[in-house]
Amino acid sequence: MITVHALTKRFGEKTAVDQLTFTVPPGKVTGFLGPNGAGKSTTMRMMLGLDRPTSGEALVDGKRYSELRWPLRTVGALLDAKALHPGRSAVKHLLAMARSNDIPDRRVEEVLATVGLTDVASKRAGQFSLGMGQRLGIAGALLGDPGVLLFDEPVNGLDPDGVRWVRQLMRSLAAEGRTILVSSHLMSEMQLTADHLLVIGKGRLLADAPLGELLADGSVVRARCATPSDGARLAAGLPGARIEGDSVLVTGVPVESIGDLAFERGVRLHGLSEERASLEQAYMELTADAVEYGVDSARKAGV
Repeated sequence: MITVHALTKRFGEKTAVDQLTFTVPPGKVTGFLGPNGAGKSTTMRMMLGLDRPTSGEALVDGKRYSELRWPLRTVGALLDAKALHPGRSAVKHLLAMARSNDIPDRRVEEVLATVGLTDVASKRAGQFSLGMGQRLGIAGALLGDPGVLLFDEPVNGLDPDGVRWVRQLMRSLAAEGRTILVSSHLMSEMQLTADHLLVIGKGRLLADAPLGELLADGSVVRARCATPSDGARLAAGLPGARIEGDSVLVTGVPVESIGDLAFERGVRLHGLSEERASLEQAYMELTADAVEYGVDSARKAGV
């Protein structure tokens, strides 16, 4: 489990992280979202003892990272896949990591197989493609078989098969009861991968909620009616209802309730469906006022 309490980081007059408090529980994939400059990477670096908080604390299994005797056996992380010696082979890079934390050498072969790099284990890491580098970084995170895992943009540089593999890996690790925190800008992928979301902007927490809860606020029930009069009867007195063509669109009411109401009012339906909001839409609404390096609408339109 990861516990963050009143975590704050200032660089001079700049506040990068501002009083963050949240918990990342085991058994779930928790997505960590926010615009560029929101403080995500700084927060993760403080969890790993790479940056010292100005105030507050970040604990992994109840301890600061600096208090862990064998940190790689408690928490694994991928923050920067390029943070390695380019002249070392993949296997030597992982062996050096393993021996620094009293991890058996055989574990190196196991994680190389897991990430699909067995055939290039003797190749210098500096010759790896971006996607191969990401896989090696993930292997390093898994090396100590830790219960807590942090990933910053883990699908960067991966092809579609690789992206799907990472998604399945994250979910399988969470199913084993591990704590998984994943930062990403790919909203569509997070919608498929995450169970819970933390959204920050300008260093502050904007949302801490299950994925379904964030999406539910933007869901719409579409009832396609047989005739305009059917649509008018269904919409009459129904809060949050509007008519659009041959359909009645309703927000804030379960799809089952709309079906029951149509039956009670004798409304003939040619279709009934729930159109859930995309995570991208929900995210944009949450962070609309927290984008530090935005482009105004006039410039977007080319004016």
